[in-house]
This record gives sequence, C-alpha cells and structure tokens, in this order.
Amino acid sequence: MDVPRLHPDTIEEVKQRADIYDVVSEHVVLKKQGKDFAGLCPFHDEKTPSFTVSPSKQMYYCFGCQAGGNAITFLMELGKRSFADVVLDLARRYQVPIKTLEPEQREALQRQLSRREQLYEILAIAASFYQHALHQSQGESALNYLRSPRQLSDETIDRFGLGYAPAGWESLYGYLVEQKRYSIKLVEEAGLILPRKSGGGYYDRFRDRLMIPIHDIQGRVIGFGGRTLGDEQPKYLNSPETELFDKGKTLFALDKAKGAISKEDKAVVVEGYFDAIALHSAGIENAVASLGTALSVDQVRLLLRYTDSKQVVFNFDADAAGMKAAERAIGEIGDLAYRGQVQLRILSIPDGKDADEFLKSSGSCEPYRQLLDNAPLWLEWQIEQLVSTHDLSRSDQFQKVAGRTVELLAKISDGNTRTHYISYCAELFSQGDGRLISMMAQNLRAQVRKLWRKKRKDERQNDRPPLVSEPDPSESVEGSESASFMLPTPGDRQLLEEAELVLLRIYLHCPQHRREIINFLEEKDLGFSLSHHRFLWQQILEIERSLEGRSFPSADPFSEGENNSLISDLQDRIQQHKSQVGGVSHLFYLDEKTQRDILNTRLMIQAAIACIERVMCEKRYRYLLKLWEETDYNRYPDRCLEYQQQIYQEKIRIQELDSQRQVSLNDLLQI
Repeated sequence: MDVPRLHPDTIEEVKQRADIYDVVSEHVVLKKQGKDFAGLCPFHDEKTPSFTVSPSKQMYYCFGCQAGGNAITFLMELGKRSFADVVLDLARRYQVPIKTLEPEQREALQRQLSRREQLYEILAIAASFYQHALHQSQGESALNYLRSPRQLSDETIDRFGLGYAPAGWESLYGYLVEQKRYSIKLVEEAGLILPRKSGGGYYDRFRDRLMIPIHDIQGRVIGFGGRTLGDEQPKYLNSPETELFDKGKTLFALDKAKGAISKEDKAVVVEGYFDAIALHSAGIENAVASLGTALSVDQVRLLLRYTDSKQVVFNFDADAAGMKAAERAIGEIGDLAYRGQVQLRILSIPDGKDADEFLKSSGSCEPYRQLLDNAPLWLEWQIEQLVSTHDLSRSDQFQKVAGRTVELLAKISDGNTRTHYISYCAELFSQGDGRLISMMAQNLRAQVRKLWRKKRKDERQNDRPPLVSEPDPSESVEGSESASFMLPTPGDRQLLEEAELVLLRIYLHCPQHRREIINFLEEKDLGFSLSHHRFLWQQILEIERSLEGRSFPSADPFSEGENNSLISDLQDRIQQHKSQVGGVSHLFYLDEKTQRDILNTRLMIQAAIACIERVMCEKRYRYLLKLWEETDYNRYPDRCLEYQQQIYQEKIRIQELDSQRQVSLNDLLQI
C-alpha cells in the first residue's frame, strides 16, 4: 500500500494508545516476572527466556539478542514491515484518527485502509453463509457426513464454523455481490470467486464442498479449505494466496490450540483438517494442521512461541506419502533441530492409520496420548527408518546405511548429544553381538570426526573475508590529502567501539552529564568516529535542538519525562534509517551490568574521552611513522626531521593519555 507521510500527531497518539503487553502477547507467551513480563524471544532461538516486556515503560528488550523498542518497533521487526504500515494498523486497532501531512491525500488513504477491513468482513460473511447453508436442505448430505462418518458433535461443528458451499455456480456470488453489494473486485481478491474464461462474468470457487474456515492467530477468517463430497478432484481445495492468507505462514486451528500448547508445553502437528478437529474433539487441544504443504520454518517458529520446551511432535500419516511429508518437514527445520533449538519428535500410528481413524478405532484418546508420550526424537526416528528399510547383513546395504548415518551424526553440534547417538547407532549396527559394539562405536566416531572437520574447514573457507578491505572514509586522517589510507588496528576499532558506546549510553540515561560530555568533545575537538555512532549522535543533537527551552525534570537515569522522550523519539527516527545506524538498540536499555557502569559516571566519561583521543593519536603516530619510513632522508632531510618531531610529540601525548586513563576501559567496565 502506497502510504503518504503521516502527521506527527497521529504517530504520537498511536504510541500513547498502543499497549506493549497487548501487542506482544499476541505473538509471545508472556509470564509475570515481578512488575514486568518475560518470554522466549521471537527474534532469535533460545531455550531460556531473555525477552522482557515492561508495561510501565511501554518497552520490550531481549538480553540475548539486544532487540528492543516499543509496540511499533516490535511489529516492524516481527513482520519486516515499514514504519508507516505498522502505525496505520495500530491506528485502526486503537481507533486513532489518521492525519497526513498532505490533507488532500487523507480521503484516498481512508479508502485504502478500509479495503483490508472489507476483505476481513467479506470472508466473515462468507463463513456465515456457508454455515447457514450447512443446516438447510441443500446441505443435508454434508451435515450427515460430519455427524456420521466423522462422528463430530454439533458443538464441534459450531466451534470450528464448518459449513457447506452450495452446488450452484453463482450461489455465493449472488449473495455477496447482488444482495450485499460488495465490490466484485474485492470478492475476487478474497479468493471466493473466479472470472469466467469466456463469456464474461464470475463463478464461485467453492461448489458442493464441505467448507472449513481457516483463521489467523486472532481468530479472524482469512481463507477456506473445501472438501469434496463426491469424486471430484482435487479432494481438498484451499483458498488461493491473498493479501490476508499465506499458506506457508498459517497453521490450521492455531488460534484454538495456542493456549493448550502453552499449558501442555508441546505442539502436535497433523496433516489434515479433520485430524486436527478430531483431536480437539477428543480433548487433545494442542493440535494444529499444515495446509496441504510441507511444514515450513515460519510455521514451526509460530509454534515455538507457545512452548517453553520447544517440543513439537509431527504426526504424519504412516503411508509412503506421509513418510515423505515427514522427511520434507524435517528437511525444512533440520538446522533448528540439529542445534537443539527445537525438540522434534515423530509419532507414527500403527497400521498406517491417521489420527482421526486411530481415535475412532481406539474408542478414547488415551492410546493416542501414550503414542505422544513415547514418540521418538526425530534423529532416532530417521535412524530407525534407515535400519528398518535395509538389510544390514548385506555389505552394500550396510555401507549405505552407515554412510547416511555418519552424515546425520556429523550435523549434530553438541558433543554430548553426538556421543550418545554414536553409542546408540553402534548398538543397532552390532545386531546383538556385544563384542562388536565398541569397534562399531570407534569406527563411527572416526568417520564422524573426519566428516565434521571437513565440514568446518569448508565453512571457514566459504566465510573467509577478502584480504583487502574497502576503506571507510569515516576512518581517514584529516589533512592527509595524498596519504595512503590506513585502517585502524582491531584493537583501535574495539577501543573506539567501547568508548563511544559508554559516552552514548551515559548521554541517553544520565541527562545531568550531557553538558559535560559535550564540553569534553568540544574542548578536545573530538567526535564519534564510527559511522553508525556518528549518525546516532547527529540524530540526538537534532532532537535536542527541536526541544530547546525544555528542561530535564530529574537526574534519575530511570525517570520518566524528557529522558524517556529522547529515547522514544530516537527509536522512531532510527527505525527509518536502519542501514545507517546498525545494531544500536541495546543502548536504549540498561541491564544489571550497564546500570552499574553508569553509576561510575564521571570516571567513565573521562576514561572514554581519553580512550577516543588516544586512538586518534595512535592513528596519527602510525601514519607519521609510515611517512617517515617512506621518505628519503638524503633528499628531504628537513621533512624527515619534521616527521620525527611530530612522531615524538604524538608518542608523548599517548603516554600522557595512558597516564590519565590509569586503567583501560575494559578494566573500568568490570567495576
């Protein structure tokens, strides 16, 4: 959507009304922790919650990956969306009037905003239409199918909003377009009708099908799955990809299962709609279904937000197609599982039954729960599949299984886990001969180590940086017009990074020391050398110039008021200039360590200034030394003597700065 520039009043009101807990809790399972909330970070994979939400400050922060910000920032990062797009969504949600900087565009913008709401409305009305049709005479066969072969209660039918699409070619079209007067274009964009290939006009996408509405995480209808009641193909027909519906990022019944997943600390993934519905009907409500495609990483990440143990159980059909689906799914998320970021298990039902059939034949959910509890980890399942489908008494097949197993084991990053599976495989391969176990384990270990080392070597070669780096103009020495560019040593870069971070952090969180920092920088004629810090400093100064005449109410670094206002305004600015500032969001938050650091404020400022000046002196010293070494003394003796004098002066100044610092910045950071 082409969004015009939003008026600052609209942005500010959205920031005031959008509640950080409400926004984040829709995507992350949050648990009370003192006055704040904690959960697993949605921006990186972790086992121990390091993601915190502070309702009092209306901010979130992750101590693991340093992601942080307000409600707007969270939605931008989570969905990789633009600042304006997120503000508009929150404005609709919290009923904030939208103003633009170009008043003449306001009416066009309102039309654009209402379009998405109309799509939700059209799909909701279509769902009601299908539900109504199910209980009419035309839907009798569909209703009987649900009650008899599927054995679903009326309560379950209503809870999942099951319906029926009449057999007519224009039943829904007539209702939505001719009776309800919705735009044909919008109904088509919702995925409900199709244009005729000849003769003009439109016809219903779903006809004479049992209709299963698909909801987003907030419970809004975003699409449909339609099952044929006859022999028509395809057996299942899904809505097309639309502005609202993305099959690769949606899981059926997740809106109903998320609470149970959190409670059970486990998610069950099945293949079909009716498998998930049957499990919910039987009381196993932590079940979801994929939408006819291999499970994607995005879908798995959705599930991982609701389970602390990161436990996901795949229950695919035990036939050949189901096994291939399970293997495809494992292939998608294999890296997550190998790194231990998801505890993936595979549930195989005996006799090739699916979950729905097994529940009916069992008469209760207990046998299924037992299968869930005993489901093997995915790596064990893969190894068992290899062993069970090959004859290990034949040399060629044994070598094939052993080679494939070594490939699997070499991908395991944790040494203890790898050792466990080497022993496990050695026992399998020994085929009951205890004398062979030790030899098998030793042989497997050697092959795994060899393959693992080769993999690491290949990765290092692929990741090796170029020998010569592109010069950064921001690091050049002023006044050296014809001089060769000299990059700072890694020590210089690290020292600058640490010193500049200290100054910026103190400036943001300790308003009473801001003038002191500015005076030091001006007196020493210093600035921020690293480009992202320099850009951030420019933004700070611009914000403060716009706030001239306003005073900071408190010296408390955690106080509300102008201190938080500067940080909040700065966050909004840098969201629109991410490429220029890099990862600096951690500066806006104080953990226990950085909170202690800024208590030694004056010492930290002086040390940081001394560090920055020392790095500058060191760069000039190396540069002058290089010029002196390259200058022919016999031809330019005066120039060489001048270089020598300057080198000596820089060396003396470096020693003075070392004396002023007394201890290194790294040492200070340990105080």
